[in-house]
Amino acid sequence: MDGKALRILAEGEGSYLKVDPDAFRSCTAQKDRRMRSKLMTAAEAIQRYVADGDYVIWEINYLQRGPAALLREIIRQQKRRLWAGGKFTWVAVAMLVEAGCCDRADMGFFVGGGPVTRAVLEKRLTIYEYSNLVMTARLRAGAMGVTFLPIRSLGGTDGFKYSGAKLIEDPYTGEPTVIVPALNPDVALIHVHQADEYGNARAFGTNISDVEAALASRKVIISAEEIINTEEFRHKPGLTRIPYYVVDAVVHQPFGAYPGEMPGSYASDPAHVIEVFGAVARDRVKAYLDKWVYSVANEEQLLSQLVGMAKMAELRRRASGVGLEAYRS
Repeated sequence: MDGKALRILAEGEGSYLKVDPDAFRSCTAQKDRRMRSKLMTAAEAIQRYVADGDYVIWEINYLQRGPAALLREIIRQQKRRLWAGGKFTWVAVAMLVEAGCCDRADMGFFVGGGPVTRAVLEKRLTIYEYSNLVMTARLRAGAMGVTFLPIRSLGGTDGFKYSGAKLIEDPYTGEPTVIVPALNPDVALIHVHQADEYGNARAFGTNISDVEAALASRKVIISAEEIINTEEFRHKPGLTRIPYYVVDAVVHQPFGAYPGEMPGSYASDPAHVIEVFGAVARDRVKAYLDKWVYSVANEEQLLSQLVGMAKMAELRRRASGVGLEAYRS
């Protein structure tokens, strides 16, 4: 740059989680890398690894291979002052806000109205605007151990103004370039098809940034449809998406993505999807939470008392018709 300082041309006015890759590296370096069992219940995992005030990210969303059961457990335990990474979802953020769990959110996408809009107007919730793509880029930067990444979007939009992005003069071309701050969440919640007791995990079908979220976060909670023997991972190591040494807790949670789908395992529940969409759109999330979260002590009771074996069997039949094998090639 011929001795010239990097020029910042414009800055978004939004706050962002402090970027400190050295502190993050120090934190993750202290993790126990022994092959030890991390199996526990959802209640134990959320109690132990999600603290009030944490920044929480999840993959993918409430209706598509999302950690729905873990999100509901956060609400049951009444965690407070969470900062949500609302990437690819607005339903889960609406639930967390209505439950009083969340007071800040980085929003990649949301629909106006409902608990989120009301909470913003009542100054109970502060939102920072990004996009799904930008939130993924921030996680990738966090996983890489850098403080920011350049992107080719967000500039020239109102979203830029309300984000933590900056517009700089590209030191190589001299052109304006948007950069976004890295993101190292306190906790990542990820639901997968298969895991072993140590935390090695496989996720089939649609993936967005499961690996980046796991590598970028200080604590990682995996919920899995199936717990399999570690020898299976050794036999087919190329199917492992998330390695055990970044994972803190493993929860065996069949139908953990309900009411969403789990590709190759079960389809989404259309009636429930309509119900939760309607609750968000009509600002009736409290009634939804009363029925689907607070009325039961755990997910096992939810499945047995509110969903039922017949419904679960139907959703399995409606999956994709091809089963998991189609996703493993």
